[in-house]
Amino acid sequence: MASTESRPVEVDTLSALTPESQAMLDELVEQSHWNQTAQDWAIFSRLGSVHVVRDEHKRIIASGAVLPLGDNAAWISLILVTPPRRGQGLGRAVFEHCLKEVQASGRTAMLDATPDGERLYRQYSFEALWRLTRWHRAGVDGAQAGARPHAPIALEAIATLDAQALGFARHVLLADLMAREDTDVVRHAEAMAIVRAGRVARHIGPLLASNEQAAAQLLGDIAGATAEALFIDVPDDRPLMRQALSAAGFTPQRGFARMALGDAAPHGMTAFMHAIAGPEFG
Repeated sequence: MASTESRPVEVDTLSALTPESQAMLDELVEQSHWNQTAQDWAIFSRLGSVHVVRDEHKRIIASGAVLPLGDNAAWISLILVTPPRRGQGLGRAVFEHCLKEVQASGRTAMLDATPDGERLYRQYSFEALWRLTRWHRAGVDGAQAGARPHAPIALEAIATLDAQALGFARHVLLADLMAREDTDVVRHAEAMAIVRAGRVARHIGPLLASNEQAAAQLLGDIAGATAEALFIDVPDDRPLMRQALSAAGFTPQRGFARMALGDAAPHGMTAFMHAIAGPEFG
C-alpha cells in the first residue's frame, strides 16, 4: 500500500546565478506579475542569498531571498511560487528556510507583506510596524522620457538620510541601485529620490525628504517628466503624498504591511521616508 505521507519540500541555496537559473527566476517574477529584474536578483546573490525549490525536472518552481541590512536586520523577500504549484506548501517551506538563515545570523527578520503574506507571517509571530500602499501610473503621452529631473548627488548624502529614516544602513545596496545605467537620482533642496527601471515600470524609491510637502513636490516633478509607467510604495499616513499621487494619475494597486519578528527591530525616523526602495529591499 502506498504511503499517504507528503514528502518534505527540499529547499536549495543557489551558490551562484547561472543563465539557466536566472531565466527561471525571471519567469517566476513574470508569472507573479512583479517588477524585479535580473539586476535585483544579482543583488541578493551577491550580498545575501537566493533559495529555491525545484520540481522533478530540476526547474525552479519557488523562490525566496535574504538580504542582510546593517548589523542588526535582514530582509526576507521574493517568496514566489509558480501558479500551478501554489497551495502545496512550497512558499511556506522556502520562507521557513529563509527565516532559519536570518535567525542563525542573529539579525532581526523583517519584510513587507501582502495581505495574504501577512496572514502567514503572523503565524510565526511577526508583527506589523506600519502600513504602506503600492501606487501605479500607466505610461503617458506628452512627457519626455529623456528629460527626467536629474541632479548630481553623492551616495553618502542619500545613504545617511536613508539610514536615519530606517534605523539601519544599506550603503552597498543604494550604491548598486544608483550605479545602474538606467537609474536617475533626483533632488530638490529638501527632497531626494532614486528612480530605477523595473520589469514593467520604473520604480520611485526610496524618496526621502525633510517634510511631506517637499516629497510631494518632487514626486509631481518626477511624474510630470516621465513617460514610462511608474510604481511607488508610500506609507499610508501621508495625506499630501496621496493628493499628489492622485493628481499625477496614480491609482492604488495593493497594500503592504512592514513586519518584524521580535522586539529588537530597528526603529528610525520614519517621517523622512515618503516612499520605500521597494518591498524586496525595505
